[in-house]
Amino acid sequence: MIIYKQFFFDSAHFLPKVPKGHKCGDLHGHTYKLTVFFEGDLDPVQGWLIDFNEIKKIVDPVVSSIDHKLLNDIPGLENPTSELLSVWLWNKIKPELPLLSRIELNETPTSGVVYEGA
Repeated sequence: MIIYKQFFFDSAHFLPKVPKGHKCGDLHGHTYKLTVFFEGDLDPVQGWLIDFNEIKKIVDPVVSSIDHKLLNDIPGLENPTSELLSVWLWNKIKPELPLLSRIELNETPTSGVVYEGA
């Protein structure tokens, strides 16, 4: 069984390592959509994989820590590409929610990254 929950946050960033003149080198922002996926067997008593409220309890503080922030100021996100941000999110969420199997992070409606751990 696979379940998912979505979260949204707004953050600014710039990419300091892109070539001079690249538009992403300038300060800009995104409305991110984070989808977290969980995989496993249903609990025979509860009839669910994991309580959605438990997911929210763990993920909300992580999302809140970067919502309306400059990502470059967050330790570990000095060059905050979507790929590196997805790994950063994974490392914050996975230890608390071991059934996490995949993160999908969209920085625009048409661009994003899928990360399934290392």
